[in-house]
Amino acid sequence: MSDTQVQMSAVARSDFGKGAARRLRRTGLVPAVIYGHGTDPLHVALDGHDLAQALKKTRVVLNVTLDDTEYVVAPRDVQRDVVRQVLEHVDLVVIDKAEATARAAAADAIRHAEAAAEEAGVDVATAVAAIEAAIAAGEDPEAAAAAAVEQAVTDQHALEDAQAEAAQHASDAADADAAAESAEQG
Repeated sequence: MSDTQVQMSAVARSDFGKGAARRLRRTGLVPAVIYGHGTDPLHVALDGHDLAQALKKTRVVLNVTLDDTEYVVAPRDVQRDVVRQVLEHVDLVVIDKAEATARAAAADAIRHAEAAAEEAGVDVATAVAAIEAAIAAGEDPEAAAAAAVEQAVTDQHALEDAQAEAAQHASDAADADAAAESAEQG
């Protein structure tokens, strides 16, 4: 199991509504729905702490066990309390093995790009956003990661050059002002 896959157990739930959800959350569980790939929607409850830890991983895949049946799912929608940022509800979509493998490859590419961007001293968020966009466009994750880091490095060098040029112009202007002032006095 790769580090993007997390094993979790679920409990079926039959109570619905705001009151039932609050009772679940009070006991440390988070209401969730599993749907997709021709399955009927399953209303479940997951351990809140384990789910919160799992959702911190990039492109996480959950292996949810419910009544001796395992579902390979990915988070589709995560609802959090606006103030406390605790999980309120999660929608999980069933995915197949190929999608799980693709998510793992994308997560690995993102991790490698983050490390390369930090090493190169460029903005990590920009590199990750470029990778996400490239993956969404259907590019190979590893190639997207390499291209994103290269682009971030190029952008960083262009920014540094522009800043150096602006500093040089400011220095030249200050020198010209000083020369004009001394000519005036002299």
